[in-house]
Amino acid sequence: MKILAIETSCDETAAAVGHLDDDLIVIDSNIVASQIDIHQAFGGVVPEVAAREHVRQILPVIDQALITAGLNRQTAPRQLSAIAITNGPGLSTSLLVGVATAKALALAWRLPLVPVHHIAGHVAANFINRHLAKIKFPALALTVSGGHTALVLMKNPLNYQIIGQTLDDAAGEAFDKAASLLQLGYPGGPKISALAQEFAKLEKSPNIKLPQPMLRRSDYHFSFSGLKTALLYALKNNREWSKQTSEYAYVFEQAVAEALVRKTIKAAIDFQVKTVFLAGGVAANQQLRAILKTNLAKKTSNVALLLPEMMYTTDNAAMIAASGLLNLQANLTANPDTVLVQPNRSLIN
Repeated sequence: MKILAIETSCDETAAAVGHLDDDLIVIDSNIVASQIDIHQAFGGVVPEVAAREHVRQILPVIDQALITAGLNRQTAPRQLSAIAITNGPGLSTSLLVGVATAKALALAWRLPLVPVHHIAGHVAANFINRHLAKIKFPALALTVSGGHTALVLMKNPLNYQIIGQTLDDAAGEAFDKAASLLQLGYPGGPKISALAQEFAKLEKSPNIKLPQPMLRRSDYHFSFSGLKTALLYALKNNREWSKQTSEYAYVFEQAVAEALVRKTIKAAIDFQVKTVFLAGGVAANQQLRAILKTNLAKKTSNVALLLPEMMYTTDNAAMIAASGLLNLQANLTANPDTVLVQPNRSLIN
């Protein structure tokens, strides 16, 4: 069972080939053409620019993914079982390029399509190179990215129940806005993290205080807009804040990570899960990984923590291949003519 996967939900043009080896998801190729350098000049992703770049990159990226996996456009129809495609959520113009290309190839090659939810893909990144039979359920996935932050309860690899989510900004979006306030540029997450590590190396306690959002509430929701506003006013009230940039970055990162981890552990205990997954672009944040690992071990017993490989945290097509293979195995495929772009697609079908 071999699959070609395509991902164009935002500003990465990606294609991958993967297959199932018994219950092991194996990635044969994973090609990503990033647009970060292009969008840095604008301080964020410009949808029209992203779409045009997808049009320019998508066929070369697909060809490279096929060749790396030992295939090409001539052999692919005979060796592939399906094509997986991200059809939402995401930027509509970006999604359209990927969906249109996937539909054209599926029709030409007479293959079924597997529409994949972008966040389901991020969660499935945790399954790559792991024997599925050894992963214990129920599980809890903390999904954290530029556009999404949610806690997802899972009874099995294809069952999702959102039990908590952000009420305003996603964690990745909060990092980008904080980086903008600190005049660090785009993308914000890696820049905040790098500066925070600089302060951590000083091994001293920060003098700056920022609120830890939503921790007094008993639910599993998140909110980061108030934290961003607190940072804004803290900077306004300190004319020499530029001398403490690394300290502000450290305190902001700690506040975000603490909110994410404490809500996750509360949900893990309340729902008696056996495994916790971390998923999404912010899953690359080393401080978040460390705090989650430490606190989960301290406050729970017999709860496994699965972290995706770093190369599968940001947007990529390997994760779409992983989710696509699980759907294909469950016969959840679609006629290419029926697959639509769904910019606001719900994780719950």
